[in-house]
Amino acid sequence: MDTPDVLAWRDGHIEALDQTALPHRVRVLRISTVEALVQAITRLAVRGAPVLGVAGAFGVALAVRQARREGWDGPRLDAEINRIADARPTAVNLRREVSAVAARVPEGEAAVEAAALAVAECAVTASHQISRRGAAYLRDACGRGPLQVHTHCNTGSLACLGWGTALGVIRALHEAGGLSRVIVDETRPLLQGARLTCWELDQLDIEHRLVCDGAGPFLISQGLADAVVVGADRVAANGDVANKVGTYGLALAAHRAGIPFLVAVPESTIDEATPDGAAIPIELRADEEVTVPAAPAGTKALNYAFDVTPADLVSAVVTEKRLIPGTAARR
Repeated sequence: MDTPDVLAWRDGHIEALDQTALPHRVRVLRISTVEALVQAITRLAVRGAPVLGVAGAFGVALAVRQARREGWDGPRLDAEINRIADARPTAVNLRREVSAVAARVPEGEAAVEAAALAVAECAVTASHQISRRGAAYLRDACGRGPLQVHTHCNTGSLACLGWGTALGVIRALHEAGGLSRVIVDETRPLLQGARLTCWELDQLDIEHRLVCDGAGPFLISQGLADAVVVGADRVAANGDVANKVGTYGLALAAHRAGIPFLVAVPESTIDEATPDGAAIPIELRADEEVTVPAAPAGTKALNYAFDVTPADLVSAVVTEKRLIPGTAARR
């Protein structure tokens, strides 16, 4: 895509493509403080589990530079690094990569920056491996195609760097001539599917149709998808999957229709320390993301950003290293 880098470390600061401005404007943020990074993450200018991991890694390098510049002591630096890790609770990649790079702080600024850059490089490499392994799985599970694939939220370069996760699988299918078209959920409440996935698919010249979230399960029941492919923000040890709210309904519909429900993630999204979906913290966001502009003033919302799909509805989880058959595939 002929756009600036989604996320980059340049001359001691972070440059990030502002995902709240897309698709109508291409705007690059220059982030030079921890506060600015935390704000960019919480307002979803920087988003997507793998990208959050890289942003967290860069954030540690940013914090170390800011500490030197402003004379922070050790406890203050630790507190600022923890602010980055806490910016969004559901995506395990953020805290994991912050912790990994923060462990290099005693080695000095250069070691921290090198570790952060390595995280970014690994994210790109992993996305290509996930994409090809996931496409091969779908060709084996569904036939050579061309396939109609249903997806949710945004899981391409904007969310993951490289090719992406679920959208990377779709891209790999397309390049192999195995894709008919993509059904894209709008993804409430911030429309990441409509704004970002449709934009990426248009850039890649991939045939697609946008549908409202509530229509997704019905369309699957009508035979308009051969498979569902999604990403995730956390996969628990038992295989339960937390992803953008609306995913659970697609999994139920795919199970009923007898089509694969594939989860594409990097290994860093699998959290063995979280036993099951009930232990995954689910982010509750501001009412205004749902109520404005349509609801009467004073209306309250239950704006859960994620839902949890039980492992027994998952056909497989694909990572850069392996294909993990889900409980659904073993029944």
